[in-house]
Amino acid sequence: MPDSPATWLLVVAAIHLGFQLTVDLVVYPALAEVGPERWAAAHGSHSRRITPLVALVDPALVVLVGWTLVAHPDAAGAWVAALGAGVAVAATAFSAAPTHGRLSSSSAEDRPALLRTLARADRVRTAGALAALVGAVMLVA
Repeated sequence: MPDSPATWLLVVAAIHLGFQLTVDLVVYPALAEVGPERWAAAHGSHSRRITPLVALVDPALVVLVGWTLVAHPDAAGAWVAALGAGVAVAATAFSAAPTHGRLSSSSAEDRPALLRTLARADRVRTAGALAALVGAVMLVA
């Protein structure tokens, strides 16, 4: 079992990027295709299913970034990973999550604009996740 935070960060950062790519390229486009008659049920189901994954992956990423910064405070990779993870988590907290809240009760007319906002937030999250993985790779290389 790896005892270096850099190794654990690499694993979790890779999981996080895979998760973000799946949401960005598969989940949100499919959700955007749901018609108004099924929207409330589909969005509610998505929210219930995705929340436990976010609650597992995001805190693990934050803890590992913190541990890595303590263990390797002078390593550029640690700071790249921290910046990327910070961007991804901030985009979730300040854009994606509130937009999901608005989507849960949005009208059919408001939904396209909210879905575009959500897609932009998710691209930011995906870019942050990629940066976090690059930082983790820098640490272990």
